[in-house]
Amino acid sequence: MKRILMAGLMLVPMTARAETLYVSNERGNSVSVIDAASARVVANWPVGGRPRGITVSKDGRYIYLCASTDHAVQVIERATGKVVAELPSGEDPEQFFLSRDGKTLFVANEDDAALTAIDLATRSVAFQVDVGGEPEGVAQSPDSQWVVVTSEEDNVVNWIDVAKKEMVDATPVDLRPRHVEFTADGKQLWIAAEVGGTVQIIDTATRKVVETLRFAVPGVAEHRILPCGIRFTPDGRTAVIALGRADHVALVDVATRKVRIYVPVGKRVWHVAVSSDGAHAYAANGLSDNVSVIDLAEAKVTGSVPVGVAPWGIVAVP
Repeated sequence: MKRILMAGLMLVPMTARAETLYVSNERGNSVSVIDAASARVVANWPVGGRPRGITVSKDGRYIYLCASTDHAVQVIERATGKVVAELPSGEDPEQFFLSRDGKTLFVANEDDAALTAIDLATRSVAFQVDVGGEPEGVAQSPDSQWVVVTSEEDNVVNWIDVAKKEMVDATPVDLRPRHVEFTADGKQLWIAAEVGGTVQIIDTATRKVVETLRFAVPGVAEHRILPCGIRFTPDGRTAVIALGRADHVALVDVATRKVRIYVPVGKRVWHVAVSSDGAHAYAANGLSDNVSVIDLAEAKVTGSVPVGVAPWGIVAVP
């Protein structure tokens, strides 16, 4: 495996596939574009106010970005970095989820206590659903039946029946749920409860919490363990969990639900991304203004990439 040394960076292994990372810089009002192979920022795009949630369209042409203080979801052309449209997202969009078929964007509106579904073909609101206070994390089940959204204020996960376009249930969870992820088989929903300091697992058949994962990072005070972003590796075996002010990422074995190891990263890690080949994870560190490159096989940081001010969201695109 070839290795390269970039100025100001640690030694970073080159990835087998060309991959690009897009990082939303919450206080920098920008998106940093990173070439993963060289661990180098190749562009910085100016965007709307307080960018947070970020993802890519199914055809790979566009980046979708929550510009929270502009109350819009911006559509950015990947080829040019230009904002080509603003979608009617509702008030204060924070996170979203691109539907499994790529036709709808489900957006959490923190100030409105609502979920907004945007029809991407017409760039118009398809429907809105009232949910619990301060919604943030959003995910759609693999069978497309459910959209779930967390309520930070009410400490629940809201279940929205997509066909009925209405909320049909709410599952109580630990304090301040920030992020949700379904396992690939759709049987489990993992929820990061920031203030609770836990990740809880819901059995989707019963919509009940069946297990609570707790974390004990050596040398880190318990009150600093603030789980947020969760991503699964492509093989579904490992959950990569950002632990906030603990300045660590937890690698959790999905089958046993046990922490395999804690990996120290930058300061105040918000969200993580995983490479398409499952070899690397990337941590967006909001207080050290960088992205940590994690070799998952070796379970250690192999590089650090300076980005904009207060990186928050991150997505990896082949």
